[in-house]
Amino acid sequence: MRDHRQHPRKSVQSTVTFQYEDGPRMEANCRDISLGGMFVETTTQVPFGATVTLYLPLPGMHNTTIKATVRWTKPDGMGVQFGVMGARETHALMLFLGSI
Repeated sequence: MRDHRQHPRKSVQSTVTFQYEDGPRMEANCRDISLGGMFVETTTQVPFGATVTLYLPLPGMHNTTIKATVRWTKPDGMGVQFGVMGARETHALMLFLGSI
């Protein structure tokens, strides 16, 4: 299978919280991350194309909120593509990627 990613991924084990629609916030694990998205380890099934809200602990920011789109799913999680982020969020993500 061909990899269509624009940004290289970094392996990481970090806690992330996500919310689908008006549902509860759910704790999960981030297995890998890039500037464009991440893999969220979860058994919660979220449909392809759905928008989720991610809550990430990033450097210099207490709890960063990022909207993301589900691009693929597996039984153990989902791959999400980050939506538009502000300058502070993008900078904090770059710092995080540089520290791992």
